[in-house]
Amino acid sequence: MNTGLKITAFAATVAATFGTAYGVGQAVDPVTDRAPAARHGAHDGEKHGTGADADAGAGHQGHGGAAAGGLQISERGYTLDFRTPRVEADRKEELRFAVVKDSTGREVTAYQKEHDKELHLIVASRDLTVYRHLHPVRAADGTWSTEVELPEAGGYRVFADFRPEGAKEGLTLGADLAVAGEAAPKKLPAHSTTARVDGYDVTLKGGLKTGRGGALTLNVSKDGIPVTDLQPYLGAYGHLVALRSGDLAYLHVHPNGEPGDGRTKAGPGISFTATAPSAGAYRLFLDFKHEGKVRTAAFTVHAGGGDGHAEKDNGDQAEKDGGHQH
Repeated sequence: MNTGLKITAFAATVAATFGTAYGVGQAVDPVTDRAPAARHGAHDGEKHGTGADADAGAGHQGHGGAAAGGLQISERGYTLDFRTPRVEADRKEELRFAVVKDSTGREVTAYQKEHDKELHLIVASRDLTVYRHLHPVRAADGTWSTEVELPEAGGYRVFADFRPEGAKEGLTLGADLAVAGEAAPKKLPAHSTTARVDGYDVTLKGGLKTGRGGALTLNVSKDGIPVTDLQPYLGAYGHLVALRSGDLAYLHVHPNGEPGDGRTKAGPGISFTATAPSAGAYRLFLDFKHEGKVRTAAFTVHAGGGDGHAEKDNGDQAEKDGGHQH
């Protein structure tokens, strides 16, 4: 008998799978709704919001506010109505969902664009070895849809990163996704400061820190030559998403500077400032564009003095992780 866990359509099995995942998450310090946050897209020293405005920004981070999102399906008056809770592994499937405004019970149909898109959808496996950054299409009735093909069976988390029209801040809501098939969850990839994807080498300098902003610089090279002509993608030279191992708390960190500001170079370095909401292991996913294609490099780092730095690099695993789809 195959030793892998067979994901079935029975609700009890799915519930047990997610229950285990949530149990792991309980061992990690929780992220509170009151953590300070910067405006989504805030760069270069813009002031953090306060009070209700700061709360609404959970899941988005600028220059030092420790905030994480995606742990709840409902938050701050909005609910993620995820309508495709189960798909098949290694098969192209359609994900459908809507964002509902709790006070009216109606689907949201008006959004403010953030980095050229009304909504960003992140899909990640619970073991953080599979990652997808998707840009779904919205119908007139507020229903969003996108195709995705996930190679591994098991438990996944879906994150909707958006800002309703008229809202001062964006937010991130999360929902569970079950991928049917023979599942064999993997260990978290080892701590690594290098990643190789499609012939590109990406190196990470700096690290996540708790309680204060930590500098992160990711340098891109190809065939040993620094890449100095990165292309703008969604209004930036790079996008970084951090997911905390265990509960998959979500950090969406934006780069320092932007194309066309007169001082931000198109590589090889892409710099960020980020604060971890708690000590622990995190998986970082960097999206960058070069020669007309978006690629994703992945790293495992530890915040708060974890012992993962003694582990060996695992660049081969990082190459598998890259997953940008549209």
